[in-house]
Order: sequence, then structure tokens, then C-alpha cells
Amino acid sequence: MAVKEAKKTNFAEAFKELEGIVQWFEASEVDLEEGLKKFERGLELAKKCRSRLSEVENKVTLIKEKFSDFADGGEAEGDEDDDQARLL
Repeated sequence: MAVKEAKKTNFAEAFKELEGIVQWFEASEVDLEEGLKKFERGLELAKKCRSRLSEVENKVTLIKEKFSDFADGGEAEGDEDDDQARLL
């Protein structure tokens, strides 16, 4: 569970830092050297966030597939065994 929390926190922290970099570019006169460093860091953070979002999107797709029968009004996997056990 700690790993999931760390990923969630890391995403939130990365996104927050990325927002700060964007605000810095929007709010101040940009020093060329500092701007270049912030630009590079921003791209690293964007890549990290995009990767994490892709992982989550894949997980959501798997969950939707797993429960597609249930969502369509059918029974979820494993429910048939439970129904048969109740009958016995």
C-alpha cells in the first residue's frame, strides 16, 4: 500500500512542481540560463506525469474489461460459483 501512496504523492508533487514552473515562466522576466534549466525540469516532470497517467489509464481499462459483464447487467466473474454454492 505504501508504494501506491508514494506513486500518488509523487504524481501530485510532480504536477504541483510543473505548475510552479509554468507560473514562473508566465509571471517573470525569464533569465535565459535559469529558464533553460526550468524548461528541462518541466519536460522531465511532464514525462513522469504522462507516464503515470498512462499507467492509470491502462489499469482503468483492465478494470472495465474485468467488470464489463457486470456493468452490462450480467454477472461478474466468480458470481456463478457463489450462486451455485448458495443453492446447495
